[in-house]
Amino acid sequence: MSADTPRALEGVRVLEVCQVMAGPFCCTLLADMGADVVKVENPDGGDQSRQLGRHFTGGEGHGFMNLNRNKRGIALNLKLPGGQALLKELAARADVLVENLRPGTLRKIGLGYEDLRKVNPGLVYASISGYGQTGPFKDRGGFDLVSQGLSSLLSFTGEPDRPPAKIPVPLCDLNAGIYTAFSILCACLHKQRTGRGQYIDTALTDAGLGYTFWQASQFFPSGEPPVPRGSAHEMTAPYQALRCKDGYLVLGAASQATWERTCKVLGREDLIAHPDYLDDGRRSAKYQQLARELEGEFAKRTRDEWIALLDAAKVPCGPILDMAEAFAHPQIRARGMAVEVDHPKAGRVTVLGFPPKLSETPGKVRTPAPTLGQHTDEVLREAGKSEDDIRRLRAGGVVA
Repeated sequence: MSADTPRALEGVRVLEVCQVMAGPFCCTLLADMGADVVKVENPDGGDQSRQLGRHFTGGEGHGFMNLNRNKRGIALNLKLPGGQALLKELAARADVLVENLRPGTLRKIGLGYEDLRKVNPGLVYASISGYGQTGPFKDRGGFDLVSQGLSSLLSFTGEPDRPPAKIPVPLCDLNAGIYTAFSILCACLHKQRTGRGQYIDTALTDAGLGYTFWQASQFFPSGEPPVPRGSAHEMTAPYQALRCKDGYLVLGAASQATWERTCKVLGREDLIAHPDYLDDGRRSAKYQQLARELEGEFAKRTRDEWIALLDAAKVPCGPILDMAEAFAHPQIRARGMAVEVDHPKAGRVTVLGFPPKLSETPGKVRTPAPTLGQHTDEVLREAGKSEDDIRRLRAGGVVA
């Protein structure tokens, strides 16, 4: 990929007034596709995620580096009238503003959507919060774990008859970021047609519920809430992790044809005609019984031996890898999901790559996450500020 490869969002200006996960992730997706994202941080410490995970690196949190690549950073004190005025100036030149502060925070200081659309009618303004801007919980601060509970996700994760198990990746945060990035692109297309911006209101809890397609499809017709099933699927079986002689594999026999091929690989053709396993619905209802039956056979060979046999029979399956094994796997390496960048403080660091591969305008990790306030002067000059202006703003504590 050459330096002059076209970037899909080149020329799109994004102001990010965000911290930790959902908002920064949304803006990273835009930045990876070429948008000019300027991250606005409080001069006193910046984004909270700069501190998270410092015990792993001995310096700035690596989570911050992963979540904020391809951005420029300015340190701007929004508690001061001068900082508020300066953000309004920057918003007048922006295409998009994304914020994930507690609802009402920016509105109270004259930087809400209704305020900024007066200086920029085409502004796409996106707010991400725990519960959204409406409803009885609208004024509460939001956290991924709390939204996992409120959205019902925690009620059906983990193993049966065990305590609730948190989904280890912050699913509500990340889904909210993806939904918001998608909505921003839709709003930008609308702006191209009409010249008008719009307001986007994304809730972590909604984003969690928005991904419960299988569970909601089970609940709506039956009225029965889903329950924990471990790695097993809600509607089909066998589709789960199964123990072999030396570890686990995951088996995806999610159709009648793959189920029958699985039985033949195991030498258990008798299971095909078994009254409990005649069709997908019966197998799903008896998934625990079925898993015990299958594990009795899988225990006779190693994981890799079974994977080779199942692969040959075109049965979807695979190993359960830890992260070290995953990033060393030839398939993951071929897809470029680990990328090295040179950070001005931490040196050579590895960050996650951009998952989708576009043939004409590919996403790319171009620059490391900014140090706190690294691009303040640069951004202010672009906004028309003179060197004297910048010195006055710095002397007044407005920028750092």
